[in-house]
Amino acid sequence: MTDSTARLDHVVLWVRDPIAAAGFYEEAVGLAPVRVTDFAAGEAPFPSVRVNEETLLDLMPLTMAERMTMLPGAADSSGHPVNHVCLSLPADGFEALRGRLEERSVPVTDFSHDSFGARGPARRSFYFRDPDGNVLEARHYD
Repeated sequence: MTDSTARLDHVVLWVRDPIAAAGFYEEAVGLAPVRVTDFAAGEAPFPSVRVNEETLLDLMPLTMAERMTMLPGAADSSGHPVNHVCLSLPADGFEALRGRLEERSVPVTDFSHDSFGARGPARRSFYFRDPDGNVLEARHYD
């Protein structure tokens, strides 16, 4: 049985330049930056971008990998991005995201139709990479 009260809090992405990554996610993807100024001032270990009121993407500097001692081998994940992170958007937000990516010459895949996700089959989806090679999927449902 699953716990229906569970929510996704955050996903940590390894990035070479957290400030540049935050800029990409703000300008191209449309996500609000969090703690970028604090990170730049040395007051926070990493910045984030807000997906929604409950979920962040943390932009962890690759230089932090050697300090990842909480689990044996945790530092080895540095440089190995997750398979992909999927962002679900309303149709107008989906179109706006694709437009911003194309304006910035970010390569995007062709549309897929009816791919299965958390809310069933998505009407359309596509994939793109951030500047650090992390793969993101964007989708919208009916």
